[in-house]
Amino acid sequence: MFRTLKRQLQKLRRQRHRRERRPTIWYHPDFRIPIEGIGLETRRADFVLWSLLDLGVIEPSQVEKPRRVRYSELAAVHTPKLLETLGDPQRLAEVFAVTASELPAENLTNTIRLACGATLAAARRAAAGAGPQVNLLGGFHHASPERGGGFSAVNDIAVAIRELRKDGLLGQVVVLDLDAHPPDGTADCVNADPDGMGDVWIGSISGTDWGELANVDETVLIGAGDTEYLNALHRLLERMPDPVIAFVVAGGDVLAGDRFGGLNLTIEGVYQRDRMVVEGLHGVGSVWLSAGGYSDDAWRVLLNTVAAVALKRHLVVPAGYDPLRARFSRVARELAPPWDDGDLLTDLDLSLDLGFRPPGGLRLLDTYTPEWIEHALFRYGVLEHIERLGYSDLRVEVAPSGDGERMRLYGRAEQAEHVLLEVVMDRLRVGDESYLFVNWLTLRHPIAQFAKGRPALPNQEVPGLGLSREAAEILALVAKRLGLAGVMIHPAAFHIAYASRTDFSFVDPVRQGCFLKLIEDLGDVPLGELTRAIAQKQVMLDGEVYHWEPDPMAVRLDGTRTVPIECTGTFRLKGNDHI
Repeated sequence: MFRTLKRQLQKLRRQRHRRERRPTIWYHPDFRIPIEGIGLETRRADFVLWSLLDLGVIEPSQVEKPRRVRYSELAAVHTPKLLETLGDPQRLAEVFAVTASELPAENLTNTIRLACGATLAAARRAAAGAGPQVNLLGGFHHASPERGGGFSAVNDIAVAIRELRKDGLLGQVVVLDLDAHPPDGTADCVNADPDGMGDVWIGSISGTDWGELANVDETVLIGAGDTEYLNALHRLLERMPDPVIAFVVAGGDVLAGDRFGGLNLTIEGVYQRDRMVVEGLHGVGSVWLSAGGYSDDAWRVLLNTVAAVALKRHLVVPAGYDPLRARFSRVARELAPPWDDGDLLTDLDLSLDLGFRPPGGLRLLDTYTPEWIEHALFRYGVLEHIERLGYSDLRVEVAPSGDGERMRLYGRAEQAEHVLLEVVMDRLRVGDESYLFVNWLTLRHPIAQFAKGRPALPNQEVPGLGLSREAAEILALVAKRLGLAGVMIHPAAFHIAYASRTDFSFVDPVRQGCFLKLIEDLGDVPLGELTRAIAQKQVMLDGEVYHWEPDPMAVRLDGTRTVPIECTGTFRLKGNDHI
């Protein structure tokens, strides 16, 4: 009798779910993974949420902030041995393929527990008959009961299933794992506790072959494109049993060009994947998880996953749209009060950049006091990120310099104060226009160490903070506030120019053409290896040693770029036939 009543209640919840299709988006500001250089965009959840709001896909009321998963909930799936690793920098470093010195263990564990808590909360909402649930950081399918790996410290899917069963959920649970890698950890968790997990069906399409997984309906499609993949998905959905709730591991690493994926889907193909799943799960409570994604467009894939769930159509992102730039511009507008009288500013004015022009005191570029710079860095989220890396007592100092004016951000860690950010800049007249000239910019993470596989780049003393994009946007806002034509730099090494290439171009069209040809000829050489080869005079141009010169690069606020003059030479590595 009791089980029959339970099933009737679940049926009513599914009927309610059919009427309510507004998805809930689970997000927390601490979803940004506090590690750099791990092969993925650590801001992906931020980019997707900002874009969803900017483009009107969702309303702010649809965003929910999760709590951290409890250890009692984790312990229902994972062994004490695994849970102890959550506080161990060395073990976490193995999971995320970094060195322990690079890893702020406490803050990383906080991110992991928040993401797992979001999956659990989303699952409970979906089981209760709410609309589809999307967790912008989840799908840790490589963690088994006693070990983590592949960026998966715990298995949020298995934890959610186990807790749903404890809540009294009956019937079939489905896990559609559409990440490019097999669900080895999820399968291990389910197989290790068949009574606690109940009836769970795992279906998977992968671009890598890790051997047979017990009790997994696995399809391996190495190198498959849209048509072959979608046909396989159609067959997988036909084999899928009728579930009471479904978890969809909607990995972005299926995209063509993904460095770890092994599949060749287009963004439109991934959208069709998600739409097919939406239709296949009609009337079923669903939890969508972001999983992997290791290309520059991974955030766009996740954005369109949400669009498939929420809008039932492919979302066309406006040309030139950049979520970080849009976010910073919006924050700047929120900070800017109305103009009072021509050139008068109120005390709260940060206008479109770092601050306002207050009376008295030392000011950067005759405009910005240290206090207001610190306030703006706080509003742009820079200080919060640095604090999560392990620094405290952050303070800003402004002073004159022989090459312009200098701003430094200091922070304390390991009982010492460190310079974390330093910029030297001035106004520079070029022809009829004035630019914000950045003579020196360094972003320093001195308590971290270089990993064996990621050694120091030329002129790099310590690892970076992972804030180069934020720094570039803030400098552009400074130039706009000061009425300048743009921002100009002199990149001392190739990797600096390469990192800046999206917005900056060399002022000299011949140099710009040569720079683009260098990337074309040697672009498949890892960036660190190539920039060191150039610095060590190991790159040849038509048989002669290529010498890197720090010529000016600029980004113009009007959007115009240097038209390159084509370079007819050929770049090669010295002593190598590589082109």
